[in-house]
Amino acid sequence: MSDIDNPQAEGSAGAPNPTSKMARRRARELALQGVYQWLLSGNTATTVQRHLESETENLDKIDRELFVSLLRGATGAADELRDCFEPLLSRPVAELSPIEHAILLLGTHELRHNLDTPYRVVINEAIELAKGYGGTDGHKFVNGVLDKLAARLRPEEVEAARAKRG
Repeated sequence: MSDIDNPQAEGSAGAPNPTSKMARRRARELALQGVYQWLLSGNTATTVQRHLESETENLDKIDRELFVSLLRGATGAADELRDCFEPLLSRPVAELSPIEHAILLLGTHELRHNLDTPYRVVINEAIELAKGYGGTDGHKFVNGVLDKLAARLRPEEVEAARAKRG
């Protein structure tokens, strides 16, 4: 049984570790649901957050701090985040699917503000969200946009990673 199948393996003495890899992945999934709701409903981030927290089972297995940070960051600075990724798009923002739009907002926020998370992790998590929730080739689109954006927002980190690969 893997750690994914066995939540007891996440922390000591059977308690879930809210900062584990799975807890962060669940936080990103919940944040995606929240940004998606926010985009479609026009509700405030606070309303969306309250709704998601009330409807989510096993909330204690989610990195709540990351969830709130991503949801509030992506919705609170959406125009600024769009300004970052819009020049890299092959189509207008209005033509993005709501899932792609939400993932790009979250990924851009995380690239800009969660500097302790390696850019490759941010991109990989965004790709996984796009594979799980987006259209057929949405993950390729998200990958291309965030890869170019990472080179702009974190040039030293990207260059160091490329130099290390050879």
